[in-house]
Amino acid sequence: MAPGGGSYQDVIESNAAFADYGIAPANLGYESSPSRKSAATCGKRGIASNTAVHELLECPVCLNLMYPPIHQCPNGHTLCLNCKSQVRNSCPICRQELGNIRCLALEKVAQSLELPCQYHIYGCQEILAYNTRLRHEQNCRYRLYNCPYAGAECSVTGDIKFLVAHLKDDHSVDMHDGCTFNHRYVKANPQEVENATWMLTVFNCFGHQFCLHFEAFHIGMAPVYMAFLRFMGDDHDAKRFSYSLEVGGNGRKLTWQGVPRSIRDSHKAVRDSLDGLIIHRNMALFFSGGDSQELKLKVAGRIWKE
Repeated sequence: MAPGGGSYQDVIESNAAFADYGIAPANLGYESSPSRKSAATCGKRGIASNTAVHELLECPVCLNLMYPPIHQCPNGHTLCLNCKSQVRNSCPICRQELGNIRCLALEKVAQSLELPCQYHIYGCQEILAYNTRLRHEQNCRYRLYNCPYAGAECSVTGDIKFLVAHLKDDHSVDMHDGCTFNHRYVKANPQEVENATWMLTVFNCFGHQFCLHFEAFHIGMAPVYMAFLRFMGDDHDAKRFSYSLEVGGNGRKLTWQGVPRSIRDSHKAVRDSLDGLIIHRNMALFFSGGDSQELKLKVAGRIWKE
């Protein structure tokens, strides 16, 4: 028997045993999935990327494709590395202790495959070797975006069209049309505000969406306010635009000009990089009238295409 042959046979048998343990076979819904149809016909070399091989490579717990290291129990049931760390070293199929047995035969089969990017339904046309697919998908320009809402942690992901609707319907974010704006920020007792995030505002401009953020925090010991813009799209497209922000009062003003950051960068990452209009609290209160009783700051801005 060839090395690893016994392990490979056990893995094939374990796929048929899913139903016996109440776990749905990985091929359910296969015919209706566009990504799986493409994968089944795109193999160009080595072992054909057919239905049976794809079933073998699907983790029975999370149903995602498994990447090396692929682990198996003594009975040959396989699962991915992420799920192995979550099942407390017990096989989810037969409850045997998992140990650290690698399914080298299945890993070798995986190396012969070519697959479409999982984001092909959003526009990615790449066909990738199995062992490079995961790395590509982590940086694919068509991968899903995180919700840009900054007022609270939100775990929702989606494409831009979905996230625009999500911001409007689930976060009640103000949506405005136009490439120029005047936005007013008011806060009573601003001396008591140490860290705060104002409601996000979204502007529809040049067929894209831009998120205006306004936050209060500290740079060292100095309390500051910061306004900045993020682009709802990829970094490559964000660099096609520029914007300016202006704030002032009592005959003085501060201006900022920059390039909007993609929402691939979290609002915290942008804030911590200080990539925006920084207004020290004393200056903000001076712009507000100088009485220190209320923050009344008007931020004017403009977005243009380079």
